[in-house]
Amino acid sequence: MLIERGTLWSRMKETTAAALASGALLPIPTTYSFVEEQGVRYFVRILEGLKRKDEARKEQDNASGAGKTANPFLPPEPALTAGDLTDTHIAVLNKFNVVEHHLLIVTRQYEDQDSLLTRGDFEALWLGITEYDSLGFYNGGREAGASQQHKHLQLVPLPLAPEGPALPLEPLFADAGPKEGLSEVPAFPFLHSFARFDRGLGAAPSAAAGETHRLYGEMLKQLGMIGSGSSSVRSRPYCLLVTRGWMLLVPRSREFFGDISLNSLAFAGSFFVRSRDQLERIRSQGMMKALSAVALERPRR
Repeated sequence: MLIERGTLWSRMKETTAAALASGALLPIPTTYSFVEEQGVRYFVRILEGLKRKDEARKEQDNASGAGKTANPFLPPEPALTAGDLTDTHIAVLNKFNVVEHHLLIVTRQYEDQDSLLTRGDFEALWLGITEYDSLGFYNGGREAGASQQHKHLQLVPLPLAPEGPALPLEPLFADAGPKEGLSEVPAFPFLHSFARFDRGLGAAPSAAAGETHRLYGEMLKQLGMIGSGSSSVRSRPYCLLVTRGWMLLVPRSREFFGDISLNSLAFAGSFFVRSRDQLERIRSQGMMKALSAVALERPRR
């Protein structure tokens, strides 16, 4: 049965409470810090419990058999499942969540994380975004930070940080051009495509899905990312971020800056590190430099 419109937030909170009580949900404890750089206040979480996640993944892989990688989404744990968003997408809690109320939007049947997003993917995402103020994102491939190959979009509540802008990098988007069509963020030295839209678009998730799916296709074409051999697979990894008012797509060159993994949230100004040593290294080398290092150089005009 589909989740009734207007009830996703309450369903997610109820599922979270029950999953915490049963031990199915295993949040990763963190501390946090801010890094000030050129007028931006980057938010950095320091992860303290990743050993448990690494061990659990090993157990999953061992249980799936030699040479196989476990798929935790076929089927997802019942205790973590909030319900069906659509006939094709399920809302599942992130078992090892760093961000509270971190929701995964998972395809019911297996689809590869390297495949292009469909209108159905966008509709499921918008059914979440319209329920509560949130950031939707997609790590398009391993090099973009995806840890599972089964297609899944993600949704985290806003604000991302306990103080400052809802998204640390959002102040930079003010100079990103017109309200219609594709543009660029002048402060970004790396290749990307940006689009803003009327915040009222989400009043009708189906219409919002159609419009953002169209823009997504235009972004891929503009960036030369639709592979010539197939119409269903992108030519390189990328990060996609979507809010009620804008969308950002960033092609990726690699996952790691040194030994620090960066996923889509880094392009919103929210970073995750494994230690204070990593925090100091990324702070000293520069946050925007780190983003540029895992993206592609922006062509000079």
